[in-house]
Amino acid sequence: MAQEKSIIVKGTEISLLSRNDDYFISITDMIKAKDGDFFIADWLRNRNTVEFLGIWESINNPNFNYGEFAIIRSQAGLNNYKISVKEWVEKTNAIGIKSTAGRYGGTYAHPDIAFEFGMWISPEFKIYLIKEFARLKAEEQERLSSGWNLQRTLAKINYRIHTDAIKDHLIPAIVSNKQKSITYANEADLLNVALFGKTAAEFRAENPNTKGNIRDEATLEQLVVLSNLESINALLIRDGLSQAERLEKLNQVAIEQLKSLLLHKTIKKLRMGDV
Repeated sequence: MAQEKSIIVKGTEISLLSRNDDYFISITDMIKAKDGDFFIADWLRNRNTVEFLGIWESINNPNFNYGEFAIIRSQAGLNNYKISVKEWVEKTNAIGIKSTAGRYGGTYAHPDIAFEFGMWISPEFKIYLIKEFARLKAEEQERLSSGWNLQRTLAKINYRIHTDAIKDHLIPAIVSNKQKSITYANEADLLNVALFGKTAAEFRAENPNTKGNIRDEATLEQLVVLSNLESINALLIRDGLSQAERLEKLNQVAIEQLKSLLLHKTIKKLRMGDV
């Protein structure tokens, strides 16, 4: 078991530990909300508690030890009867409640059992406990659902980007010797030519009705590569390469990276998820 999170019930912070696909609730923390002295052993010795735990285990635990349970049930409620959580678990092979040591030490119970224990704190506490736990589970489910929907959306977007890229020849052509010999007004246009094969002015001339600039019309992959090219260009400038040399190298990088983004097997797997 490992700590996951906590909830606040009537001002009391209650730890939650994960076990398989469910949470276990700290009934040790719950006791802090009880007025006066009250111990888990007091609750566990009660005959109604034993009956409830036995029914829960019979439904959820195929390895429950009914023989030991029968002995415990026969003694429950007697003045001299006492049993600890550890003894209950060891004798009956119970799985609904357990004690842990170490950093997150304490007694934790399955929500069904923790809610029942909450009644011993107070009926009001039990109701708020159920509400807070339900809220936490709903938020968790919403996050999982959002993540799943996002993954579906990304898969569809990547598929569309991929098909559009093939259709529109997204991978840039190798820069020509003429382009290498031209001195561009600024480094931004150098990157534009390396990636898009044209300057911003050439794009506007070819697309007079387009509101955005050349980068506004770029795909997600092109924008990722463009960001990489900016960093690489800065290094090439420090190394003293001429503009023509940098253009050739940046163009090669753009071609390689776009191919990788479009054809990488991880992208293929994502596309196959749900389109």
